[in-house]
Amino acid sequence: MNAVPHPTIALLQTSSLTSVVQQEIERAILQGEYAPGAKLVEANIAERLGVSRGPVREAFRMLEEAGLVRTEKNRGVFVRDIPIEEAVEIFDLRAAMDELVGRKLAEAITPAQLKEIKALVDAMEKAVKAEDARGYHLLNLKFHDRLVEMAGNSKLTAIYRKLIKELSLFRRLNLADGWLLPISAGEHRQIIKAIASGDPDAAGRAMFDHVMDSKERTIANHLKRSEAQAKKGRRAASQ
Repeated sequence: MNAVPHPTIALLQTSSLTSVVQQEIERAILQGEYAPGAKLVEANIAERLGVSRGPVREAFRMLEEAGLVRTEKNRGVFVRDIPIEEAVEIFDLRAAMDELVGRKLAEAITPAQLKEIKALVDAMEKAVKAEDARGYHLLNLKFHDRLVEMAGNSKLTAIYRKLIKELSLFRRLNLADGWLLPISAGEHRQIIKAIASGDPDAAGRAMFDHVMDSKERTIANHLKRSEAQAKKGRRAASQ
């Protein structure tokens, strides 16, 4: 006869499974496998991952708290489609956070840390030459995440990561335009130079300006997509 697990062990097993399921759904959302507005069907995901529906349901709750999905009564769970107004607010908040990070790193970054972020920018420049937008996007995320982590403020890091997850679909769309990749890579090279100079004002300004430039690109891309959709709608109506 199989022994019944102790309640605490059963809880830990369920909690661990829920975390794995949540991480897998989050990965799929952030990598574009589920588009903004897509419905997430509990039964389908449970079958695909080989788990019961309970951990999937709990994972949905965690993802809603993280701002990645929304639950609509009697309709189900959907990937959030963040409005442009909210994205702009996040960019403004991120710019202030990144300015603080730049200032702190200019004063305290170690030679080993500087070498690490230089290697990341070298890899980003190789991705530009290879026209590898997806690879560039992942390196871009890692570069900024490491800078925030190196600043040594765990609260700031946690808040930053939540904001970045919410912005990720917008950022993927920004970098989908190949001509933007070399511009973005150049901005990252300038950030490294400013941090390495040891000048807090220059480093803070470089990081602040990079985020604000990214915000302007996001707004421009949003307007471009909106105009294209409106034009397509007008053509369909006239046929």
